[in-house]
Amino acid sequence: MKFGIMFFSSSASGDGHAPYRLLMDAARFADTHGFSSVWTPERHFHPFGGLFPNPAVTSAALAATTERIQLRAGSLISPLHDPIRIAEEWSVVDNLSGGRVGISFGAGWNVNDFVFFPERYEGRRALMFEQIATVQRLWRGEVLTYQNGAGTDTQVSLHPQPVQDDLPIWVTSSGNLQTFTDAGAMGANMLTHLIGQDIDTLRHKIASYRDALEAAGHDRHSRVVTLMLHTFLGTDPDQVLATVREPFREYLRSAVKLELSAAAGGGVISGGMQLDADERASNEAVTEQLLDLTFERYYRTGALMGTPAECRPLVARLIDSGVDEIACLVDFLPDHDAVLAALPHLDELRQAFSADAMRRQAQDAIDSFTDEL
Repeated sequence: MKFGIMFFSSSASGDGHAPYRLLMDAARFADTHGFSSVWTPERHFHPFGGLFPNPAVTSAALAATTERIQLRAGSLISPLHDPIRIAEEWSVVDNLSGGRVGISFGAGWNVNDFVFFPERYEGRRALMFEQIATVQRLWRGEVLTYQNGAGTDTQVSLHPQPVQDDLPIWVTSSGNLQTFTDAGAMGANMLTHLIGQDIDTLRHKIASYRDALEAAGHDRHSRVVTLMLHTFLGTDPDQVLATVREPFREYLRSAVKLELSAAAGGGVISGGMQLDADERASNEAVTEQLLDLTFERYYRTGALMGTPAECRPLVARLIDSGVDEIACLVDFLPDHDAVLAALPHLDELRQAFSADAMRRQAQDAIDSFTDEL
């Protein structure tokens, strides 16, 4: 199992004058401690995730301060962009980083984000897959034909040329099975989460994804399934619970406000669901109870919160379910020093599931069996 770190904080939290300090410091820790990746999202016009309107910009900053870790967008909402511009920006970051970028593409769900291109909202999912294909073609050096401002056909190619021959691509899914199978059919990696789905449901979707990979001519285990999990580890379980409870509830509250603002704008909430006026009023009336219930669910079954030993069974279950990598969302706490102090405990968990550790465990099991014979 690989471990990366992910960022998605509310801009209302943090150090005020230095809101990106945690991003830079945590990325440097991950870079020097064997983590696989650092993910930054794309979010607009709201405190929830609002520190991150452009993952190309944050990844460019990280490229200058890291050496080995992969720099990924999680997610880039491609219908809000021109695909040529996506390819250009990320080719620059690929050069700055020495060939370390990857992009998880998302279709978007928040209707308010589509002020950039209102006409794209309804067809955003199909458009995303078209844009992925365009970015891939440019990345591989193809010359494409477009009309210029005078209505004349002109040829477009990518400059600068990227370092990597192929751009590592993920597709983000909030749980839609069709997205899993479509991603498998095109040979993309997967990025998902446990919002609105449990591990058993995820297991079946991953199996369908692997089947789609195989049907399209890919090795079913040649692509990566990455799962986002909120993460905070320590040595004392009671202290961890006391540390995360209120900040995580407030983080969830900010997420709920974003969902409701999207619904009020006439769009869907994440996962493609819709709320009518009565449901929105009902949500507001029982917010505190829902926050308590949601926190308990995450803390007990859907997050890496507790001690490294307590979290091992969840990681083992995820491996058994087909997950290859965990994107550890670490920045929901406003106390950035506490987050940084917790990273060595996360590294302890990472080391327990490293390839070397898994090989040692397998060899120990073989040796034990041999001794018994």
